[in-house]
Amino acid sequence: MATVAIGLPVTVRFTAEAATSPSRARAVQVTGSVGLDDPAKKEIAMEIVSSAENSSLNWKAQYAYIEDIGDGRGYTAGIIGFCSGTGDMLEVVRLYELRKPGNVLSPFLPALEKVDGTASHAGLGSKLVNAWRTAAKDPVFQQAQNEERDAVYFDPSVAQAKADGLRALGQFIYYDAIVMHGPGDDGSSFGGIRKAALKQAQSPAQGGDEVAYLNAFLDARKKVMRQEEAHAETGRIDTEQRVFLRAGNLDLDPPLKWAVYGADDTYEISG
Repeated sequence: MATVAIGLPVTVRFTAEAATSPSRARAVQVTGSVGLDDPAKKEIAMEIVSSAENSSLNWKAQYAYIEDIGDGRGYTAGIIGFCSGTGDMLEVVRLYELRKPGNVLSPFLPALEKVDGTASHAGLGSKLVNAWRTAAKDPVFQQAQNEERDAVYFDPSVAQAKADGLRALGQFIYYDAIVMHGPGDDGSSFGGIRKAALKQAQSPAQGGDEVAYLNAFLDARKKVMRQEEAHAETGRIDTEQRVFLRAGNLDLDPPLKWAVYGADDTYEISG
């Protein structure tokens, strides 16, 4: 559920200094561990994000999800909350059009281009909602959602986390942040949150403690969330990610138990 228009993916840069620093051995060790891009770990990541975004572990059922949640970003839809007002919904529909011209969502491309950057429903409305739900039954459209998720959110965040020396939990913490806050470097986007965290603690790649750094990142993200009414509820940090972090489960290994929106909203992945 990105808060900004689609921007460039997070760029991972390896400098000569990083390659010759004492943290190099640590980075090699992390590289040898099971990352979030491992299929089993990625499935776990999708389920945890879905628990926060849709109150369900069944993330594949969310291809058809679409509604205006009143956050100023127009319609929110699909597996990670692509928004009509932030550009990523437009990119999903463009990709679908590329793969399957003349599909049920094709007529909405001009309207999606016009409302980009706004909360407007002009040219969309119930007709878009119905068309989105129809398209969600099409494997071609499902794959378009998967590819947009990976290209803009999952792959860049995991790559950046690995460059920062983070294991699977840290990679997930980055991914969940970029899903909600979007790519970019302003203070309320993923890049800005990361910069704020690095001012408070060194990343493992810099020789810092992994737990201390992740706590700093979560602190920085929580501050940003509280500035926006639609995201002011911080359960996905307090009773989810910090639960795993306090347990020392840096590899995000099941069994996993967590809550999102209170004690009655609990989830479990047994393994």
